[in-house]
Amino acid sequence: MTERRTAPTPRELIADAARRFDDAGLYYGHGTDNAWDEAAFLVLHGLGLPPDASPALLEQPVTAHLERAEALVAARIARRCPAAYLAGRMWFAGHEFEVNDEVLVPRSPVAELIHARFEPWLDPARVARILDIGTGSGCIALACALAFPHAIVDATDLSEAALAVAARNRARHGLEARVNLHAADVFPPAGGGPYDLIVSNPPYVPAARAASLPDEYLREPALALFAGEEGFDCVDRILAGAAVRLAVDGLLVVEVGEIAEAVDARYAHLPLTWVEFEHGGEGVFVISREALLAAGA
Repeated sequence: MTERRTAPTPRELIADAARRFDDAGLYYGHGTDNAWDEAAFLVLHGLGLPPDASPALLEQPVTAHLERAEALVAARIARRCPAAYLAGRMWFAGHEFEVNDEVLVPRSPVAELIHARFEPWLDPARVARILDIGTGSGCIALACALAFPHAIVDATDLSEAALAVAARNRARHGLEARVNLHAADVFPPAGGGPYDLIVSNPPYVPAARAASLPDEYLREPALALFAGEEGFDCVDRILAGAAVRLAVDGLLVVEVGEIAEAVDARYAHLPLTWVEFEHGGEGVFVISREALLAAGA
């Protein structure tokens, strides 16, 4: 008699996928930083299980959706694209958002600032209008709207395809009345503001870096990644135009990632404060309206 094979558990499927990811030499950085967490994200999504599945649930034999989970694992290896694109979703600042390859995968350390409601740099009670520049999926704009339930949020992006994703996420979270989406290059059309908070995760990767980026990063939209030869194209324009759009005691928050040192040198005349994050991440500065005006920005 042939011995009956026991159905695998989610933990066994995750372990197998993680081993295959390691063997394939995949690159991480779009929500996870290792093979196990990447495998858990995809396998649990494929099985229709919650991302925070309990240890007991991970030991239960799998009876459905095995093929879907395997298809996601195989696609991650074959296509070398971020897992979030395969799942069509990602969590940011405690909220789930739709994503596809028209937008960056949400992963900004600005999420930690949103959780803190930008204290101690802002008084949350005074925040009435917010601007998110380069909104992509809308994750920062929408997370800000959820953190500041009485604020109106404007969000801009050059990509109509990205704005379509942001609009679906806006509807998903029921924020149509408070989040306005604008097809605009950096700042929205006249009439918005003044803003108590301007926040941005703009393109900042130098064009020359394209050749050295892993395949997973090159699956993201170039418009959202690259910003001229040195990466300053968007940052320069944000710093040049923010002060006149900020309210009294308003705050500018910008993520510049790997070019942080270069930005600090380029804007040595500005008192940029570089945020130290408790949960990982770097390359985010904050500066007040008053400091911008005092420096002639």
